[in-house]
Parts: sequence; C-alpha cells; structure tokens
Amino acid sequence: MELSLLVWLLPTLALVIGVVVGFVVARLLPNAAPSSTQRQLDDIQKRFDSYQNEVVTHFNSTAVLVKKLTQSYQDVQDHLAEGANSLALDEVTRQRLLAALHSEGGQGPRDRLTPPKDTAEVPRDYAPKAPNSPGMLDESYGLKR
Repeated sequence: MELSLLVWLLPTLALVIGVVVGFVVARLLPNAAPSSTQRQLDDIQKRFDSYQNEVVTHFNSTAVLVKKLTQSYQDVQDHLAEGANSLALDEVTRQRLLAALHSEGGQGPRDRLTPPKDTAEVPRDYAPKAPNSPGMLDESYGLKR
C-alpha cells in the first residue's frame, strides 16, 4: 500500500511543483525581456519624441531668424531715413525721399488689372458657319462643286 501511495504521490507532487515553477517563470520572464512588439513600440515612441523635439527646435530657430530679419530691415529703414534727413539739400527733397522710403518699395500705388470687357466673345468649341452654308458634319462640306 505504501508503495502504491508513493507511486501516485511523487508524480502529483512533481506536477504541482512544475506548475508553481512555470507560473513564477511566466510572471517574471516577460518583465525581464519585453517582446519584440513592445521593443518596436518603444523604438517608435523614441523616434516620435525625437521628431517632435526637432520640429520645436526648427520653429524656435526660425522665429529667432525672422526676428533678426525684421530688426535688420528696421535698421536699414532707420539708416535710410537718417540719410534722407542729413543728406537732402532742401525740405522738398527731404520730404520726397522720406515719402518714397515709407511707400511700398519706393513706388506709387500700382494700378490694378482690369477684368475683360463684357463684350468679349466666349470661345467656341465648333466652327462658325454662314446662315445658308452646310455645316462641318454635312456630307457635302468642303467639296468643291
């Protein structure tokens, strides 16, 4: 009887120990080495974060450059106004120089293009014909008599 109990008890005990060890290994193993999908997701997240940082850096540097450009333009405008004030021979010339400096590109207002007149004929997709002459689809069209 004791031998029969031992025959059944050892495999059962080995099965229980195997299940417990398998459960512990299964719980600890995924945390130690993430799956390839998790690694890919982490890699994509890192690349996305890097891209976002590059975009922010790009627009910050663009804003700084535009600010410098605006300041340089303002400095040129001030220099030209100062030159007009100091180099103009009389008040009329000085006023003309300053007015040209503050207008659009030194030119007067531009004339706008006028739209086409209403009398313009719309293009046709067929050949015009005289009132009593045959049309292009007529059998005798283009034949000399």
